[in-house]
Amino acid sequence: MAVRFPSVLLRASFLAAKKSTSRSLDVPRGFLAVYVGEMEKKRFLVPVSYLNRPSFQDLLNKAEEEFGYDHPMGGLTIPCTEEDFIDVTSNLSRA
Repeated sequence: MAVRFPSVLLRASFLAAKKSTSRSLDVPRGFLAVYVGEMEKKRFLVPVSYLNRPSFQDLLNKAEEEFGYDHPMGGLTIPCTEEDFIDVTSNLSRA
């Protein structure tokens, strides 16, 4: 399922652990795959340009505090609700 916001692509899909490695090649150049959610993790693709934005860095700091460098999904996991993540990234796409 693809969700389009102005100038940003966020692709969310429920993943089983087995699928995470086969999906690693599905990340287009210029994007980063992250996993978001409290109980069930969804995979989102975000532009790498978000990495230097303060609000996205806040999310990355939360991930570092909670997981360090050991992320349970094998990729970058951001500890927030899906709704909060979409709010942050949709605000970034408008700026």
